[in-house]
Amino acid sequence: MTIAQSPADLLSMAELLDMSGLDFMRGIVEGRLPGPPIGQTMGYKLHAVDDGTATFRGTPEFNVTNPMGTVHGGWYGTLLDSAMACAVMTKVPRGSVYTTLEYKINITRPIPLGTQIDCTGTVDHSGRSTGIAHGEIRGVEDGKLYATGSTTCIIMQMAKD
Repeated sequence: MTIAQSPADLLSMAELLDMSGLDFMRGIVEGRLPGPPIGQTMGYKLHAVDDGTATFRGTPEFNVTNPMGTVHGGWYGTLLDSAMACAVMTKVPRGSVYTTLEYKINITRPIPLGTQIDCTGTVDHSGRSTGIAHGEIRGVEDGKLYATGSTTCIIMQMAKD
């Protein structure tokens, strides 16, 4: 998967609107389209997508810790927001886009630094104007549940200019 290094690397709005959200997300996983720059910053990448689901894989390292040396809550939140919202994106029709309206997370236990995790978002509802999804962060090796979340996204039909 390639990561966008500058705004010029990202798709234009016209290019984005010419494909469904699922086609867009599959293009990222397959390396045909650039992945989100936030993933490089936060240490995770889009690992798998299907209709109604998106999984990111990552490993928290020291650069995402708080002053106590544990994984910062913002890392959990950013990762869950990415997975849940991208799951909604897989349901967005051609000619539309989405954005997160709100999300909530619950951290169930600390992730030990260096632990590889999967964060999977799953769509609960996708309508004309809203998408609702839930997500969870689990250890790849240990299967432990580290955090859960839920989100509401707005789906917007865009006019092609």
